[in-house]
Amino acid sequence: MLVEINSEYLHKYDVLRSYLHVLVHEALKIQPPDTFVKHKDASARITELFLELLERQFPIDTPEFRLQLHTPKEFANCLSVHINHLNRSVKKETGKTTGELIAGRILGEGKALLQHSNWSVSEIAYSLGFESPAYFTNFFKKYQQQSPVEYRKNFV
Repeated sequence: MLVEINSEYLHKYDVLRSYLHVLVHEALKIQPPDTFVKHKDASARITELFLELLERQFPIDTPEFRLQLHTPKEFANCLSVHINHLNRSVKKETGKTTGELIAGRILGEGKALLQHSNWSVSEIAYSLGFESPAYFTNFFKKYQQQSPVEYRKNFV
């Protein structure tokens, strides 16, 4: 390509454009074909984007890190869709509400941190986006029927 750009050939830019097309197509051959999944509809696409955005926040590596998105409204804003559209799409594709999926992922991360870290319950609560450890404890009890401290003791 450097030889072509430095040449005096009248149509050198056409040649360079062709080289670039070949390069792009060679790169596309390397890419596995299943990465270009076509969604059957907008609901599937929005749901996939939501789930990808949700998963991108995890795992939490340090207590100083805090979840950026933890409500359906925040996810909808980030995806530039109305919250009702996001909720309908996610429910249609997964059978669960947006809130249930978020809560389930936060609960899973909370359980993993309780099992595999020595962080305090307060550090875990704040890193998961809760305003106070009490809110996290209530959230955890709602889904696990035991407090985070009890869960940690039972796991160890």
